[in-house]
Amino acid sequence: MNCLAVDDEPLALDIITAFCDKIPFITNLTTCTSGVEAIGILEQNHIDLLFLDINMPHITGLELASLLRNPPITIFTTAYQDHALEGFNLSATDYLVKPFSFERFLKATSRAYELHSLRNTAHHPADDYIIVKVDSANVKLAFDDIIFVEALKDYIKIYTPQKNYVTKSTMKNVTERLPASSFMRIHKSYIVNINRIESFENNHVKISGHNIPLGGGYKDEFTSFIDSKKL
Repeated sequence: MNCLAVDDEPLALDIITAFCDKIPFITNLTTCTSGVEAIGILEQNHIDLLFLDINMPHITGLELASLLRNPPITIFTTAYQDHALEGFNLSATDYLVKPFSFERFLKATSRAYELHSLRNTAHHPADDYIIVKVDSANVKLAFDDIIFVEALKDYIKIYTPQKNYVTKSTMKNVTERLPASSFMRIHKSYIVNINRIESFENNHVKISGHNIPLGGGYKDEFTSFIDSKKL
């Protein structure tokens, strides 16, 4: 799971980071120290699980959670017990009171992982395409035809063998619509069809004649995938 931890206390983030390093199903963790910074990260990235402190300056964790239209699975992490009801009213999966043990943290993240797996299983298997708006037309694109996706500020460019399509969207939205079994984000600006990868070397992925850069924040997950496929 891709995770984001938000807390204005660096020590609290260090503890969450150390705990996440021990959990195999947490493949990527991003941290930040304010709700304002978290909004930007959530807008630009696909986050499966959000660890969210409550008492923070400018925007509290509760205010941040209430602002999100499609919030990720959320676990509140706080030193105060009196916000638990508000947290669960915002559909939080769990509410951890600091200082919490690794065992308690593991129980909460395991519950979140089960929910994440159920959500992925619930996707209808017949949905093997997306529809994108290009100018005034709605174009149907089969997943198998998509080679990779490139971010272009407020737009994305979808590469296919026939032609390329530019449409207004975000990388977060594209990541949520493409099946994780076939597509992987390998850079802040690129999502690739892993079935079309030809080779990987020197921090670049070659796919259908294109050399795509591999971003540092995505390298561990990608190399783990490559290692799992080696003879």
